[in-house]
Amino acid sequence: MNKLKKYANFFNQDWSGCMDTRKVAEEYRLSQWMQVIQEQKCSGQNIKEFCEDKGIKKNKYFYWQRKLRQATCAGLLKSEEPADLVPMGWMQIEAKQETKTTLDIEIGGCHITVDEKTDPELLKKVCRILRAL
Repeated sequence: MNKLKKYANFFNQDWSGCMDTRKVAEEYRLSQWMQVIQEQKCSGQNIKEFCEDKGIKKNKYFYWQRKLRQATCAGLLKSEEPADLVPMGWMQIEAKQETKTTLDIEIGGCHITVDEKTDPELLKKVCRILRAL
């Protein structure tokens, strides 16, 4: 009787914080089939020949190929959705990005500052001289 209670307690626990084993198994199978499908692509064989050589049923191959495509498309859709990082009812303030409009170059104790007003021809001459040194 004690064993039955232990098992009942085990199965009645809240497992929401634990890993979903079905999801892990599905991801594992997807990764295995991704390798098989990649192997077929690299083999130079058509799908029928490849499946016959490997002892794989064509229906199973196409099933997993479709599953991989669906998983890939779902992943692309997820990555395109903007992440809602601001809690409901809050307002996000845009951060101002400051861009530097000058370039500071220091070589051998010589300091050069380049900005939008710098003459491009002068900059070319200075670069040529610095390369020659």
